[in-house]
Amino acid sequence: MKFKTSYLHLLVAFLFLASSCSSDDGITIDEEKPTITINYTDGFPQACQELTKGETYTFKAQVTDNRALAAYSLEIHHNFDHHTHDDQGEVCTLDPIKDAFNPMMFLENYTLEDAPTFYELNISITIPNDVDTGDYHCAYSVTDETGWQSRTSIDIKIVD
Repeated sequence: MKFKTSYLHLLVAFLFLASSCSSDDGITIDEEKPTITINYTDGFPQACQELTKGETYTFKAQVTDNRALAAYSLEIHHNFDHHTHDDQGEVCTLDPIKDAFNPMMFLENYTLEDAPTFYELNISITIPNDVDTGDYHCAYSVTDETGWQSRTSIDIKIVD
């Protein structure tokens, strides 16, 4: 009799668990990456643009997501070795390969409040007077609330 009671409890527990499992729990999974673009009137910098040492520029890009944006970043690093990034569309004329002595290095991360679905990045940067001139990359990155990330990279040049 003890065996039948345990078996019956096990069967009831199994049926309860099986009926509570569902492939539709009301939660939809975010499968879309956010987007990022500089290809609009105020987008800055554009590919192959020259930035003058000592000048202040406002870096702008538009980012969007189907649900909620969470963070973004801007990075500027030298390209004296002519490396590339996956999404560079336009091919710019590069200076000869050279060693870096005092390259500009900029990397800042920012958090977005209130989980917007559209945002225009607007970052003011002064190009230091003492950095190496030459080829650089400007890389924007955006992350949505679920962790999807998109990047875009633009070839620029710092000049005297």
